[in-house]
Amino acid sequence: MAYREVDMWEILEVLQLAGRGESISSIKRATGRSRKSVRRYLRLAAKSGWKCGIDEPTESLAGRVQQQVRPVAAESAPGTSEATLWPHRDRIRSWLASETQERGLRLTKVQQLLARLGVQVPYSSLHRFVVKHCGFADHRRLTVRRSDCRPGEMVEVDFGRLGVIWDPQSNRRRVLHALIVTLGYSRHMYVHVTHSQKLEDLIEGLEDAWEFFGGVASRVVLDNLKAAVVKADRYAPVFQRTFAEYATHRGFVIDAAVVRHPKGKPIVERCVQYVRENFFRGEQWLDREHVQRNAVQWCRSIAGMRVHGTTRQQPFAVFEAEEQPALQALDKPRFDPPSWGECAVHPDHHVQFQKAFYSVPTGWIGKRVWVRSDRKLVRLYSRGELIKTHPRMEAGKRSTDFNDYPKEKSAYALRDPHRMVHAAQKRGIHVGSFMAQLMSGDFPWSRLRQGQKLLRLCDKYGNGRVDLACRRAMAFELNNVRRVETIVRNHLEQEPVYTQPHTPAPILPLRFVRDPQSFSHQPSKGETHD
Repeated sequence: MAYREVDMWEILEVLQLAGRGESISSIKRATGRSRKSVRRYLRLAAKSGWKCGIDEPTESLAGRVQQQVRPVAAESAPGTSEATLWPHRDRIRSWLASETQERGLRLTKVQQLLARLGVQVPYSSLHRFVVKHCGFADHRRLTVRRSDCRPGEMVEVDFGRLGVIWDPQSNRRRVLHALIVTLGYSRHMYVHVTHSQKLEDLIEGLEDAWEFFGGVASRVVLDNLKAAVVKADRYAPVFQRTFAEYATHRGFVIDAAVVRHPKGKPIVERCVQYVRENFFRGEQWLDREHVQRNAVQWCRSIAGMRVHGTTRQQPFAVFEAEEQPALQALDKPRFDPPSWGECAVHPDHHVQFQKAFYSVPTGWIGKRVWVRSDRKLVRLYSRGELIKTHPRMEAGKRSTDFNDYPKEKSAYALRDPHRMVHAAQKRGIHVGSFMAQLMSGDFPWSRLRQGQKLLRLCDKYGNGRVDLACRRAMAFELNNVRRVETIVRNHLEQEPVYTQPHTPAPILPLRFVRDPQSFSHQPSKGETHD
């Protein structure tokens, strides 16, 4: 005779009718249970401490009665597949829990190895066997639903491939990616399209998303992008310096998902397929800008107004009513992504960064410094200390602060004639006058080395002797530094300089051997040419 399992609610109904004083016959007619079954339920309930007519029957009481009336299943004989696999049980266990490998073999591989031994069983039968006899557990079927986040707390970010479109700038077809930013509470999203997945594209997409949402989320969940995560780690990931600086600028916390674990960001993971199938495919696109314009409109009018499959609400309505007021204020200017690099300071007091040159003080020559550049400024750091700031230069250009050079080298580096004259005037009046005459003219650069030599003569022989030598050289109109050096070496600077007052020469009458008429270009008539 076939056995029909009795439901707990059926037993509870019998106990409730008996508690109200109904007879067994009336209970039989009302429930359809036999007299024998009714008496059995009442007897088992009484053994559990229930008093008919006094105690109110509960669901737990009916459940205990149900467990007692449920028949015990007889030990079933092993089936054909189980009997076939039983002799290979130890071998299957060794395959599933290998000691020589990091983890055991997959069950599909075990099925293939058994087939090579001539054991052909269905996968479902093999799975039931290993679960029952080999301690195998399929943990992938176990999952939990995480608690919902608060409004404005979290946003999930992910890149997804859309397709191939025409790029007018490169004059060829290129792959188009979508950076999808989805709010965790309302499920409202923003789509930023780009041809690459670089750090600049990630930051630009997030900046556009904050402007689209009108605020910033407190936590950004993203996968381990190479542009943002330098070292992926389950507990202590290392983030890229620029992206970490951007997170500080906007005031959010970076939450990197576990490597190769899509369930770490399940909200945005499903949005990739939704954006590709519902928005991109089946349309005619001109270029990336055309896609971007339509993506913003699609996020508002279609994706934002649909009834979400999980929340059963419109994302834009929930966002506008609850999440948008909870976002952080967008009160800072748009982030200027900097570039970082470690450079060596060369002997010429300069570092080369992004094909431009920037000066560094003498004390850091031969050392390595960190260089940070944005659109306007270039900053140089050593062990976290700011040592120099320059304006941003184009490739091939140079920004030099001559104060970084040693004082004895700055004059040569500046190549400034006025500075040379000013330095000479401090050595002496005649030295300054001699230097002024030396640096006069249209091309003072050609005599720059002579001016440097004159200053070195002052350092070698003293300012007084060179000043007198310059006075003597100017008296004889010797505008040459070598002559000044000769005067100093021969100790001629102390010799008196004789100068006569300049008197104009007398004007004498002109005297010619020939007649003055012979110098005329038009000779008179009758004149001979002898």
